[in-house]
Amino acid sequence: MQVFTLYEGSYSVAADKKFIPFNPETDDPKSRPASLFVHIQPFLVQLKDSLLLFDTGLGYRNDQGKLILHENIKKAGFDPDDVNMVLMSHLHFDHSGGMINYVDDNMELSFPHASYVIQRGEWESAFTSPSSSYKTEIFDFLQRNAQLTFIEGSGQLTPEISYELTGAHTPFHQVFLLDDGNDKVFFGGDVLPEPEELLRKFIAKYDFDGRKAMELREEFGKRAAAEHWNCLFYHGKTKASGYVSLTEGQFKIS
Repeated sequence: MQVFTLYEGSYSVAADKKFIPFNPETDDPKSRPASLFVHIQPFLVQLKDSLLLFDTGLGYRNDQGKLILHENIKKAGFDPDDVNMVLMSHLHFDHSGGMINYVDDNMELSFPHASYVIQRGEWESAFTSPSSSYKTEIFDFLQRNAQLTFIEGSGQLTPEISYELTGAHTPFHQVFLLDDGNDKVFFGGDVLPEPEELLRKFIAKYDFDGRKAMELREEFGKRAAAEHWNCLFYHGKTKASGYVSLTEGQFKIS
């Protein structure tokens, strides 16, 4: 199993839920009051018989008008058309914007040969939620044009891929564990988005159920340490991935 980080950039986001490019080396955080600062990094995973993508980023394009996500996949040595499964933790725009691509102002599927794997409850709530974090025009297009695989609850997608309904960040958020018999790779989406969130306990206002999210981070951290998971951090600033250890009640990521 090979894992590739597809770094889409660093952004600030305020109450308007707009993601504005932010360069930590040159931009002043004080110029963006009441903003969160996040990294966006989907992950590409090559299994024996498949090429997987964990979440799809914002779907932003570079200065040449190319989808950053596609360009990063090419830099990793793959063709975006070869992605055959897109595993979605949830459908907030910073995770789902790259499911589609605009070409000459026309909407197209970013991964036309892939199955988009989504929790059914997350899909249904995305159409009815008043939150501006959901862009229903994307989902309308997918509904008409994409190969959609709806799953419910927790279970086994393939012999190598299991999924677990967590809720917490959104009511139907899910996480994934890959196990090819040699390596175990865990994608926690926005329930475990940064390594630092394992190092300190807190309840986040941006979670649907902050207390549950805090408890799940602790639970997944313990399981990761016990089972030697390679954890992928979608919003990680200091580390995009790492192995967790637990000593005298303190987590460490290496």
